[in-house]
Amino acid sequence: MLLTHDLLQPLSSHEGNEARRLHFYDRGEEIPLASEGVWQVYRGITQLSQLTPQGEEILLGWAQPSTFFGSWLTYMESYQAKALSEVYLRWYHLAEIEASPQLAQQVLTKVVQRMRQTEALLAIAGLKRVEDRLQQLLHLLQQEIGEPTPQGSRLRVRLTHQNLASAIGTTRVTITRLLGEFQRQGWLHIDSDRHICFKD
Repeated sequence: MLLTHDLLQPLSSHEGNEARRLHFYDRGEEIPLASEGVWQVYRGITQLSQLTPQGEEILLGWAQPSTFFGSWLTYMESYQAKALSEVYLRWYHLAEIEASPQLAQQVLTKVVQRMRQTEALLAIAGLKRVEDRLQQLLHLLQQEIGEPTPQGSRLRVRLTHQNLASAIGTTRVTITRLLGEFQRQGWLHIDSDRHICFKD
């Protein structure tokens, strides 16, 4: 498994006294997955998805700091992880998790949070109107990866129109049109760094 730039990060008390290596992935990079362990996000946001036989991407959710992900945690084939921002990850072997009740409890807690996120995405996918799907997806993104601003909140990562289109099963052109409508309605705007922002 090839890993990019590695850094050393001190471990928390339950992880021991040695340093655990951080693995860095740049925005847009695919993160390699292996069945003998899981990743934990230390910094940044990772998009989790599945690739269909037709080459279409199905959004499964996002892994944020302290969240665990990996092929061991899913039955999905063609499971993929991609860095939505600069991402630093820790790697845990399954034997480590099995040997540490505290670490196993941490994994369980974070997996439950991810299940809730996935259920929300399933509910959004069931909405008939594309406009409703996009609106609910944006609200979910605001809750999951939003950060407060003086005017409201802002997504911590830049999402392309294609990212949003793939998430709700529509076209990039439709996303562009709907985002324009939402901006005219006044509750959403795009800042100078191309981040989606929401007004209170």
